[in-house]
Amino acid sequence: MSRQIFLDTETTGLSPESGDRIIEIGCVEMINRRLTGRHLHFYINPERPNHEDAVRIHGLTDEFLADKPVFAALVDEILDYCRDAEIIIHNAAFDIGFLNAELKRLNKGLFTDHVAGVIDSLIMAREMFPGKSNSLDALCRRLEVDNTHRTLHGALMDAELLAEVYINMTRGQDALLIDAGSGAEGGEGGGLAVEAMDFSQFNLPVVGPTPEEEEAFVAHLEGIDKASEKKTLWKSLNLVL
Repeated sequence: MSRQIFLDTETTGLSPESGDRIIEIGCVEMINRRLTGRHLHFYINPERPNHEDAVRIHGLTDEFLADKPVFAALVDEILDYCRDAEIIIHNAAFDIGFLNAELKRLNKGLFTDHVAGVIDSLIMAREMFPGKSNSLDALCRRLEVDNTHRTLHGALMDAELLAEVYINMTRGQDALLIDAGSGAEGGEGGGLAVEAMDFSQFNLPVVGPTPEEEEAFVAHLEGIDKASEKKTLWKSLNLVL
């Protein structure tokens, strides 16, 4: 069984070393590439004030968080939920840094001591889409994941979006189970196995441009070169002849 957890946090600021704390954690479970609907979500009293810039991002005020449980009261449930799973995080260094700081305060070791491993989906995206914006919003647009309801950052919402983005990014690498709605959680059936296709069996023709298309392409590149005041690199690198 392959169990993966998509995890996201919101925090009081950007630096756990300076005492910033986790204020929200959201997790979404996927087993054998099927989202189970078994989520974990907490708002957390950080025992310190938020930075104003952080509140503008996530909207979680000190007043809202004042009556929420502290991390120490939730740590065992969080670790039990994540235990031995593969954890997928967008910009993992940020969230892992905060989780490690929280666990250190409670003598619970490192977060990676409790899980099977961590995958950084931001690194994956940069390898798949080099030179492009690879924020979660940008990936949602590129991979046609609906994020129109995302006006503020929220840990559970972002974990749910990340799950959809990751499935689209990795589609075809493994068999994908598409949930056909079997009803009760954990019920049997309702899955359609779609095997990855081996494209090496096809002999795909390579169609070159017509003379008119090639001429238009060269003219377009010259226009870009001129607009950049001759700062383009392709000529010096012999990328375009």
